[in-house]
Amino acid sequence: MSKDKKGASTNNVVARNRKARHEYSLEDKFEAGIILEGWEVKSIRAGKVNIAEGFIQVKNGEVYLHNSIISPLLTASSHITTQDNRIRKLLLNKREISRLVGAVERQGYTLMPTSMYWLRGRLKLEFFLAKGKQLHDKRASEKDRDWARQKQRDFKTM
Repeated sequence: MSKDKKGASTNNVVARNRKARHEYSLEDKFEAGIILEGWEVKSIRAGKVNIAEGFIQVKNGEVYLHNSIISPLLTASSHITTQDNRIRKLLLNKREISRLVGAVERQGYTLMPTSMYWLRGRLKLEFFLAKGKQLHDKRASEKDRDWARQKQRDFKTM
């Protein structure tokens, strides 16, 4: 298990959204905590989470995660009604929220979650300010990626 500078392990990723890098041009990175219920924490530890269809919305000065699915465990308590795709509040400071509001409302950005991971015993969500790519942009980025891969192969053979 590899460690980063602060001593936290770097491979505690629970869920990734790989489609976001293909569909969007990612620019500024943010990290936020998530308000969860007890059964959700247990399900996330078991790996029953999906953020591929998720998106983030800013309402009334608060930031919310929509469409992320946390499937309940079979051993969840019977007196709790579970909702697998409920809206979850994200924890950010006021300066970050005001920056997000400005970018989303005035500049036309969207907020895309890319990964969910454990950091020092707390669940964090990594998301980016993003702009949607057109079809020709997707093709160009794919072409650049293929060219970089081919370049690496050519240098290895030399």
